[in-house]
Parts: sequence; C-alpha cells; structure tokens
Amino acid sequence: MPSVRPTSGPDGALGTGDGRLFIEMSTAGPDLVPWLATEVESAGGRLVDAPIVGAPPVLREGKAAILIGGADRDVTRATSVLAAFGTVRHVGPVGSGARLKMVANSMLADVILAAAELQVAGERSGLEPDDVFWVLQRMAPLLEARRQGYLEDRHVPTLFALRDLRKDLDLAAGLFGRSAVETPLTSDARELVAAAAADDGDLDITAVIRAYRQVEPVPRREPAAGAVTSGRSSSPVLRACRAPC
Repeated sequence: MPSVRPTSGPDGALGTGDGRLFIEMSTAGPDLVPWLATEVESAGGRLVDAPIVGAPPVLREGKAAILIGGADRDVTRATSVLAAFGTVRHVGPVGSGARLKMVANSMLADVILAAAELQVAGERSGLEPDDVFWVLQRMAPLLEARRQGYLEDRHVPTLFALRDLRKDLDLAAGLFGRSAVETPLTSDARELVAAAAADDGDLDITAVIRAYRQVEPVPRREPAAGAVTSGRSSSPVLRACRAPC
C-alpha cells in the first residue's frame, strides 16, 4: 500500500469521485491497482487500469496499444476516450492491464538486448552495420524508431529511459517470482539493463548496446562434437555486468 495518498485527501480527485470512472495508466506495477481500486470504490467511483504499449511517436500517431482491465461497462465507457491513442484491448478484470504490461515491457527488454547482441555480432562477422540493422528491424519492426542508437551511438532523445525499464523489470521480477515462473532470458535482461542504467540511466534503452561494443572479441575454441555448452556463464557481457564497477 502506498505511504502517500494524494488522491484521497480533501483536495484529491476522490473527493468528488462519486459516480466517476477513473483510468489508471501508469506503469507502477500490478500491486498498486487493487489498492487503488479499493480507494476509488470507497469514494463511490469505478476504476479501470489501462497502461499504454508504444513509444511517444507511436502514441502521437494514434497507433499505440492500450491494455485495459475492468468490468465490461467500464471498459466500454473508457474506450470512447482511449481509442484516440490506438487499439484498445480488453484483457480481463481490473489489474489485468498492469500485469500484461509487465509481460510487454519484459518482451521489449529481451528484444532490445537481442538486437544489441546481434548487431555487434553481425558487424564483427564482417557484415555492413546497415545490412545487419535492416534485417533486425525486419524481424522486429519496433527497432526502426531506434536506428540511431544501434548505428550511431546516439541515445537521445530518450523514447524510453533505461532507468524506467530497470524499474519495470524489477516489478516484473516480483510478479513472475510470485507465480513461480522461470524466466531466465528476462532475468539476464534485467541484469544487463540494471548495469547499463547504472551508467546511462537517462539515456534511451538502446544504450544497452554499449556493453557489447566495449567487450573486446576474444579467440574461442569450437566445442567438441556432441558437447553441450551454456552461454550463460561464458558470456563476457554478463561477466562484465556482474563484476564490481
């Protein structure tokens, strides 16, 4: 439960909440929503949670996705406003939008890091940077808006700050952990994002590529036929992130 209740004081929004529909659109984690729903209902109002999936340019173009959780009648009412932002998808009862946003931002972290890894791997394999990025953004179109980060080491303007993605991955880890779900890829992504945010927290999430560019290539022996190897412990990027700074 939050220690500060700015909405429920005498001058707060809930002071006139009777009969009103409130739309919670932050990415503050799924634990906030049940508490907020109770507060709103106690004031006589209704609540839907409706986090947005999409960078600011996508939102401005009206092409974002809005993940809305709530009762049918409340979702219908909220959609008349939210449809201006893009596609509204009803994903379940109140709180479902916040939980699904954790899945969405975890997927974003996995994709951003995979693209950083493969961009550098492709370049060091002798390929042209533009060609590598072209095929990556063909596979993951969301990368196109972040071309300058991958190819030019320019991570401003910030579409999504590393510090914010780190916060979201911490929230996601709590949600997935309570569900007893194994998420090794996203756990590694959380480590890498946390390390990058320690140095470049205000920069766009594309700044994760810096860790890959800073690791010098080293000769590697091919594994013996039939051998099973794990890249988790041998990754120089992860080792660098786990080492004290």
